[in-house]
Amino acid sequence: MTDDETDLAAAVDRFLEEADAAFDQYEQGYADADATVSVLRSHVDDLRDARE
Repeated sequence: MTDDETDLAAAVDRFLEEADAAFDQYEQGYADADATVSVLRSHVDDLRDARE
């Protein structure tokens, strides 16, 4: 696996963990839908940046 592939795999893992945490906070009532979508968009942007 190349360094780029390793970095991308780490970014995907980080995204999945952060997305799961955002969903958990929403499901527990700590965040509303708008806040959860905003957090997820931020994590998607981070993942896109890592891909580039």
